[in-house]
Amino acid sequence: MANLTSKILRQTLRKNRVRATVKGTTERPRLTVTISNKHVSAQIIDDVKGKTLVASTTVGAKQEGSLSEQAAFVGADIAKKAKKAKITAVVFDRNGRQYAKRLQSLADAARKEGLEF
Repeated sequence: MANLTSKILRQTLRKNRVRATVKGTTERPRLTVTISNKHVSAQIIDDVKGKTLVASTTVGAKQEGSLSEQAAFVGADIAKKAKKAKITAVVFDRNGRQYAKRLQSLADAARKEGLEF
């Protein structure tokens, strides 16, 4: 149990370190990603106004496949919704996670759909 507590603490420290430098503005909002054991969700947030502009998730979206494939689905979906909302460039907030596997597949799918970060 102590190992899990220290793991969560390390992730929280990484998250706070990233969040201290990554801020979303009206011109370039923040794309934040949350990955759980079963689902992937992403939001585009304007930190100045404190509003979520666009959101996408696998919860309730009968998406099949591995978590990497689901992350790619969410990345493509969030980029399409952002394009409809006339958002072309974002700041990427990896939420304390290492940029690999699922997070990378989400980012690559979003970039492929035309989202810049």
